[in-house]
Amino acid sequence: MTLTTEEEGIALAAGAWLGGQRAALLMQSSGVGNCINMLSLTKAGRFPLTMLVTMRGEWAEFNPWQVAMGSKTQAALELMDVLVYRVERAEDAGETVAAALDIAFNGGLATAVLLSQRLIGAKRWVK
Repeated sequence: MTLTTEEEGIALAAGAWLGGQRAALLMQSSGVGNCINMLSLTKAGRFPLTMLVTMRGEWAEFNPWQVAMGSKTQAALELMDVLVYRVERAEDAGETVAAALDIAFNGGLATAVLLSQRLIGAKRWVK
C-alpha cells in the first residue's frame, strides 16, 4: 500500500494486527523522523511492529540534507523503545529480518532493521 506519510504505516500496521493480519513498514531513514510521535501508539497499544529502514546520510552520501536524520535514526528509534538491529552485510539480512519479525510478533514489540547505506549502495545524483 502506498502511504501519504510514513507515520500512516504505523496506524495501518496496528489495524492489520487488530484484523488478524501481519504487516511490516518499509521506509528510508529520513522517514523515521516523521514517525516519532506515532511510535507512542505501538507502546500504548502493545502491538507488534517491524520496520525495514534503508539508511541515508551514511557511507558515500552525496546529499548533505540526509546526514542529520541518518546519523540519529538509531538513537531516535531507541528513545521510543524500538529494538534496533543493523545489517551491514547482505548475507546477514535474511536472518536479521527474521529475528526482528519473531521478537516483534511473539512479544508485541516494536523492532526496526536498519539496512546500511553501504549495504544498499550509495545513491548518485543523476541529471
